[in-house]
Amino acid sequence: MDQLDDDRFQSIVYEHNDYLLQLSYLYVKDWDTAEDIVQEVFINYWVKSEQFQAQSSLKTYLTRMAINQCKDYLKSWRYRTQTLTNVFTEIIRPKNQLILEDEQLIVAEAVLSLPIKFREVIILYYFKELTIQNISNTLNTSESTIKYRLKKAKERLKEMLSTQQWEVFINE
Repeated sequence: MDQLDDDRFQSIVYEHNDYLLQLSYLYVKDWDTAEDIVQEVFINYWVKSEQFQAQSSLKTYLTRMAINQCKDYLKSWRYRTQTLTNVFTEIIRPKNQLILEDEQLIVAEAVLSLPIKFREVIILYYFKELTIQNISNTLNTSESTIKYRLKKAKERLKEMLSTQQWEVFINE
């Protein structure tokens, strides 16, 4: 590619990097892995950019690539062994109690504990503020399925979070 293409590619990376990094982190729950996934997405785009047919926006295309990379990672042997290692290290060193009581962390952990098909609609709808139609396009799934998953995800979150003692309600 010539210099103009390099500049264009760098502007694409600059424009979409933070969004894709946040999205990937919400899927894989590990910052280093999210960075690796986003780097892989941009490498794949660089290599296959001529295949992008602009049937959707570049952001949607890169988002779809990132989601697929995240799902591939979550199915991988590397992820399974990493998860097992984390379980044993958490038993050895307990989490700080003050951090566990933080409401934002509790909500984030609840969202991250959802199955991937529910987690992704919550992330895309509430955290990335996409519409049902945009989520449907991004995930290549019908709008009715997205609505159903969103409803079920909210029900599961409500059930998980209803057992928490929220600090703001203790004195009421």
